[in-house]
Amino acid sequence: MENVARPWPALWSLVIGFFMILIDTTIVSVANPSIMEGLNTDINSVIWVTSAYLLAYAVPLLITGRLGDRFGPKKLYLSGLVVFTVASLWCGLSGSVEILIAARVVQGLGAAMMTPQTMAVITRIFPPDRRGAAMGIWGATAGVATLVGPILGGVLVDGLGWEWIFFINVPVGIVGFILAQRFVPSLTTHPHKFDIPGVLLSALGLFLVVFGIQEGETYDWGTIVGPITVWGLIISGIAVLVVFVLWQRFNTGEPLLPLSLFKDRNFSLANIAITTVGFTVTAFSLPLIFYYQIVRGLTPTQSALMMVPMALISGGLAPVVGRIIDRVNPKFITAAGLVLMSVALFWNALLMHPDTPIWLFLLPSAVLGFANAGIWAPLSSTVTRNLPPRQAGAGSGVYNTTRQIGAVLGSAAIAVLIQARLAAELPARPGAGATSPMGFGGALPAELQEGFSTAMGQSILLPAAVILLGAAVALFFAKPKPVQGWGEPDAAAVAGTGTADADTTDADKAATDQADTAAAADTERAAAERG
Repeated sequence: MENVARPWPALWSLVIGFFMILIDTTIVSVANPSIMEGLNTDINSVIWVTSAYLLAYAVPLLITGRLGDRFGPKKLYLSGLVVFTVASLWCGLSGSVEILIAARVVQGLGAAMMTPQTMAVITRIFPPDRRGAAMGIWGATAGVATLVGPILGGVLVDGLGWEWIFFINVPVGIVGFILAQRFVPSLTTHPHKFDIPGVLLSALGLFLVVFGIQEGETYDWGTIVGPITVWGLIISGIAVLVVFVLWQRFNTGEPLLPLSLFKDRNFSLANIAITTVGFTVTAFSLPLIFYYQIVRGLTPTQSALMMVPMALISGGLAPVVGRIIDRVNPKFITAAGLVLMSVALFWNALLMHPDTPIWLFLLPSAVLGFANAGIWAPLSSTVTRNLPPRQAGAGSGVYNTTRQIGAVLGSAAIAVLIQARLAAELPARPGAGATSPMGFGGALPAELQEGFSTAMGQSILLPAAVILLGAAVALFFAKPKPVQGWGEPDAAAVAGTGTADADTTDADKAATDQADTAAAADTERAAAERG
């Protein structure tokens, strides 16, 4: 039987894998030029190295979240970690861009298996009123990864070659597997039926929507092949997802996506808010990095170092914020964090001129650090607070799916806006591709720097505005209710005890007893302090 009376070692074990997944969403962008040269390919092919990963990562999240409820989050997490680690080795050994893309698809599937389980385990081993600190660590991981990914990518590519951005995952994956096997509890499974039509409809709908949005710019938002168009795919995907929701509504069996989750006001609002966060975090970095590298001439590593204040402040404060939100209404911290993010982005936009002292950009970077610290933990804690244990995986799958869809929307929207603003702000340069950041082929001529800077500043206003929508949504969060009966087996779990062995049931009880003991100790300490 697993010793799950120690939830914190379990959390740190999961964080290793989660950190590795986040690193791989950012590290490859730094290596794209080296991959192009090493595999003798073009920019369109190498873009698919990232696109294939994101597509394979985003589409199955609803399904893998539910599978974690059915077969146990630990089993699915470990399986996903093995798939991810082996696929990373395959990526590094790839001899052609086609093989690399195939390996990245498998890597994305492994990441999709792992991600919902991290939140599901946290939801089940930490009581709702003590979950904020744990979610703070989870959020700090995301903040630190934004720094480490580009910097680590630059160091590995410059020192060892592009292959090592993938090889580095192998030892990390092995260590993560050993720790997760040792410390992550084997929680009680629940006897879910497998909704095959729901699986097919959700996978198809999400694939069509995500692929259409993600690749729209590649095909100039027009024809892909024959009668198939980008907008045709997106509209078809939305139609399929509508059918999926209707099926979930009228399915007499057990649906893949329990629509009852959305009856909880905070669950619904937190999913809207995290969509705006995914959009903004993905969108704002592109014009900022273009400005740093094309106008100011910074290297990829130097550009990443401009994010140091954000990552350090976010990583340091997120656990502190996590402990605070267990005691106060998180909506005010969330709204403040989202507003601060918007302020920082507007500030960046105002600074984007060719002659602005580069150190001034460290100030809005620091504000972004405070903003990040106030966003991830409160949102994650709010969305999971009222989830019943048997639906922890499903809820986590929904939350991570909406975050990824927001990221895909942000990536597509910012690409279109950058092209439009460059076309408006820069004079036509015959044969130079003036409307593309990649069309300048080296240092940007001095006479074009102001126009390019203006275009990047205007582009960053879009994510600055979108995140304000998230702040407005957060203000409508309901006040957290007192925790009652957390950890008690629900009727469905009791009815399905044939699917959960005695060890795992005892493990859940041990986790609950430990949590109750810790909560009581907190109460005694608080009383002593007041006295």
